[in-house]
Amino acid sequence: MSDPTIQTFCCHHSNTSNITMAIMKEFNTEAYNCVCLFSSTLGILGALYQILPRQQFSKSGRWYSFTAVRGRKIIIWLAVSDLFASLGVFIRSLIWIRNKNIMPAVDDHSSVIFCVISSAWVQYFYIASWIWTLCYAIDMKLVLSEKDSWFASYHIAAWLISAVLTTAGLGLLYLPDANCHVNTTLMDTLTRILPNYLATYIPMATVMIANPCLYLFSTRDMQKIITCSSGQYTNRERDLLDAVRVKFSTINCVFYLCWLPNLINGLLIWTLWFNLPVELLTNIWYMMAFTNPLQALFNSLVYRRWNSGSEKIIVPWKKQESSEVQNFNTPNSSTVDSFDENLPLLQSLRRSSINGYSTYK
Repeated sequence: MSDPTIQTFCCHHSNTSNITMAIMKEFNTEAYNCVCLFSSTLGILGALYQILPRQQFSKSGRWYSFTAVRGRKIIIWLAVSDLFASLGVFIRSLIWIRNKNIMPAVDDHSSVIFCVISSAWVQYFYIASWIWTLCYAIDMKLVLSEKDSWFASYHIAAWLISAVLTTAGLGLLYLPDANCHVNTTLMDTLTRILPNYLATYIPMATVMIANPCLYLFSTRDMQKIITCSSGQYTNRERDLLDAVRVKFSTINCVFYLCWLPNLINGLLIWTLWFNLPVELLTNIWYMMAFTNPLQALFNSLVYRRWNSGSEKIIVPWKKQESSEVQNFNTPNSSTVDSFDENLPLLQSLRRSSINGYSTYK
């Protein structure tokens, strides 16, 4: 998981760190690390599944166009970020289980260094995954506006912003001596600990606010495209638009499910700083340990095509058949295929209705 509170445990501490030691007495680190191992394993498997190459096609045999490839490229990089983040959580949890504790022992410099590096690794790739999530929503809006992709800008934003935020937040927290618990005054708290919270929660909250708005605008654009393309707005078009709304809503709900506990944790800490609800906080940490790495697994479910037979996973070590797809002609296929040309998330199977129009399900 990526949380600024847990990251402060990497600092050197003394036996007089009353608040920290009080929290650790209520915190079952072995159970926490076991939860992290379980959820990160599922996250790794989900990310690997998402990265696997696949063939995408419709019942009519028409291969999906360049716009579908655009969305697929972003999904792959999102999965790569999830994979490395989950891998970092997995390795860190293994080491912490072996050491029997999360907090480094007094004067244990090697544990501090490992904790700092692993925390930076996990935070960097999780921030990158949030930015790729935002980029996917932005690109969806661009597709529906018939604009070119900003793929190079997506890469710059995902990797550079993540590096700047991680370096700034953790640098202020740990440098020069990783003594964020020693002689902590109000000014020390504001200048060393608060920036790391801001560096973590601002991009997270940005995605939570921006993505629903972007998908709302995309849905409106899609309604206009569907209506203009078919010249009508019947149950067929209404069902299609409802399916897209469900897809967008599910993507948003998954992100909220995985990261809302982190925001609640941060709000509790900074609003109840002098009277922390220790038991409540530790329970939230267990939730974060479970939901954060599961983002990779959930993403592999919500970003894939939901209907059966619309895509085929290509397993690298399995020999593929020479001919996988057959072409079929469907009524009014030129009109329906125009949706594929413009809508990368429009990934449903087509069927012919009794009035000759191709419909979606």
